[in-house]
Amino acid sequence: MEGYLMVAFCFCTCYNIFQKGKECENYMSFISYLINGISLGSVYAIIALGYTMVYGIAKMLNFAHGDVIMIGAYVVLTVITGAGLPPAAAVLIGIVFCTVLGILIETIAYRPLLNASSSLAVLITAIGVSYLLQNLALLIFGANTKSFTSVVKVPSLVLAGGKLTISGETIVTILSCVVIMTGMQLFIKKTKAGQAMRAVSEDKGAAQLMGVNVNGTIALTFAIGSALAAIAGVLLCSAYPTLTPYTGSMPGIKAFVAAVFGGIGSIPGAMIGGILLGVIEIFGKAYISSQMADAIVFAVLIVVLIVKPTGLLGKNIQEKV
Repeated sequence: MEGYLMVAFCFCTCYNIFQKGKECENYMSFISYLINGISLGSVYAIIALGYTMVYGIAKMLNFAHGDVIMIGAYVVLTVITGAGLPPAAAVLIGIVFCTVLGILIETIAYRPLLNASSSLAVLITAIGVSYLLQNLALLIFGANTKSFTSVVKVPSLVLAGGKLTISGETIVTILSCVVIMTGMQLFIKKTKAGQAMRAVSEDKGAAQLMGVNVNGTIALTFAIGSALAAIAGVLLCSAYPTLTPYTGSMPGIKAFVAAVFGGIGSIPGAMIGGILLGVIEIFGKAYISSQMADAIVFAVLIVVLIVKPTGLLGKNIQEKV
């Protein structure tokens, strides 16, 4: 019954959006909003993948994940403007930096709490790490808003006789999301490290008895999630070229909403949840109110938690008592 209600809710939402599109004088505007929503949702999906992997494998909510996005963007901007390296090299350096940062965060902050009796300790630690990264960015880079240099050099795509223009950033963001999600699915299912992740996700104790390095597997998960956060930060700041120490906070929270929306722990769910959330946000700004867009996003989370708490692709897990 919950699944049918969720499908009905999504259908009604899409129908209302379509009706709004029909009422719009310019159909190209409707299509443009849709593409922009998919692009923004693709960024949310890449960020949500980090949340869903860490939670699915380590059963932890890394709320500092959004701030890794900001750190990655600052590193890329500093390398481009300070060292004068080409964008491709700067992005690679940013990915490596965030990968190492993710491993350090897991080793220093989260690993001692892996067997903590209360999940509250992990949550408080995550909030502390988040504030630490924000304040370090304030000390190093300052509080002033910086203009981010787009790393995307793909030309815009002009369609419908010039009535519809799709920016290079939008094209690269959507393609990056598809490639990353496909690659992660293949990695989890086909590689030995991916099989180890699935084993740890099912039962840490049994996986360790079978010879799986649990701590190494969790560290690898944090490394991959942080690398993806760097990519998401670059794509986000290329599309919206401003950067502050708080740039990653709201996208990080919305990506968590997307992970819950799609079913936290599910890679396809992260993609579906992120794209749906991006489309809802853009259409909310366009047709309802730009000031109410964030409220609409969190209202979606409330509806999902009420109707189907496990998310669109989440599974109910029965625990033995």
